[in-house]
Amino acid sequence: MKILVVDDDPTTLAIVHATLKKLGHEVTLREDGARAWQAFQQESFTAVVSDWMMPNMDGLELCKKIRERDTQADQYTYFILLTARSSNHEALVEATSAGVDDFLVKPMNPDQVWMRLKVAERILTYRREISSLEDMLPICSYCKKVRDDQNYWEQVETYISERTETRFSHGICPDCYETHIKPQLRDREKRQESN
Repeated sequence: MKILVVDDDPTTLAIVHATLKKLGHEVTLREDGARAWQAFQQESFTAVVSDWMMPNMDGLELCKKIRERDTQADQYTYFILLTARSSNHEALVEATSAGVDDFLVKPMNPDQVWMRLKVAERILTYRREISSLEDMLPICSYCKKVRDDQNYWEQVETYISERTETRFSHGICPDCYETHIKPQLRDREKRQESN
């Protein structure tokens, strides 16, 4: 994964960087939330591992900005917040409400980092799969009606014209002319000859 790591402590940055590189991830480091936000605006990251308390912009504010950006860009960035053991329940609830996905306690255990990132990969994979399923339009194999969000089946022309500015004109394609119209014309000629 491509991971943005944010911490104002150089020792923590070095440890997280070494741990993530060893696990095979592509890592970008930033010393505070404001610099991390600049990096995030310039390139996309799969996940962010951020300290909570930092100068210029803390981890929660960074998370909120990333969530706003994700919503606008229709994407999702997994956000892990680094915490001290003393984080109280109210603070964790506030962080979760701000959009934090998971927490890691300092000092970090490499096994804990690996487990959190495995969960992140799984969730992001599921999100991509769900997103691609949402982009599918159910269509009847026989009558070619499509199903809308309220489970109502309607003609494809109606469905598209109600959701776009598309207008339709009707015609007959060469294949349908051969399989439907020509046999009808032959049947009609035969009936006329027999009369």
